[in-house]
Amino acid sequence: MTTRDDVPAPLDPAPEPHTGLMGRFRNYFLTGLVVTGPIAITLYLVWWFVTWVDGVVRPFVPLAYRPETYLPYGVPGWGLIVAFFTLTLVGFLAANLIGRTLVDVGETFLGRIPAVRAIYRGLKQVFETLFSGKGSSFRKVGLVEFPSPGMWSIVLISQSPSEDIARSLPGEEHVSVFLPCSPNPTTGFFFYVPKSKIIEVDLSAEDAATLIMSAGVVQPGSAPDPKKAAALAGMANAARIANASTLKPQPAKVE
Repeated sequence: MTTRDDVPAPLDPAPEPHTGLMGRFRNYFLTGLVVTGPIAITLYLVWWFVTWVDGVVRPFVPLAYRPETYLPYGVPGWGLIVAFFTLTLVGFLAANLIGRTLVDVGETFLGRIPAVRAIYRGLKQVFETLFSGKGSSFRKVGLVEFPSPGMWSIVLISQSPSEDIARSLPGEEHVSVFLPCSPNPTTGFFFYVPKSKIIEVDLSAEDAATLIMSAGVVQPGSAPDPKKAAALAGMANAARIANASTLKPQPAKVE
């Protein structure tokens, strides 16, 4: 194998593309975003809730008992502490005979107001179901065929309908379900579904809410791993560099 004089000399190797360095910066940025994003949003929501409770409770606390009266700055969370002990004291008093009597008198008074009566009773039933620890609402997750055949949606299974509603529903036994909307699971649709049309899945309500809020991006049991994300990004950068190297001009050789 010989090389003639009229054949141009081999070209110098092309410089490595800048995608490797830029890919590292992009990888580090995305990793930092994945790590700090949830923490920052969580801290912001906690801070917003604490300041909101402080703003609600502060007008009811006398000036003599406010920390800012004696300190040059306010104490975040003071209103939350006051609200916690106040609710605990109200619960303690309501558990006694005198407290129950006062509660009954208040409920009787509210029950005589037509517009307020329906709101109070509905809210009371919701709070008793959610916070009493005895209800089973929204602890099971299922799949229903919605909005059209062949399309399945995640629903939170609630309780069975009342006897009056159950008698009006045709066919077999029905179950009330709540279908959350993505990405805001606090909104959705409530309807009754035949029990045989629901497929229960082994999924907690918290995992279902995460799946709905992320629009399927975060799957149950697949917690984000920054190291794994960094490794995948590095492999992708290496593949791009390898593909770029195959496009380099090759030296001409003749027999």
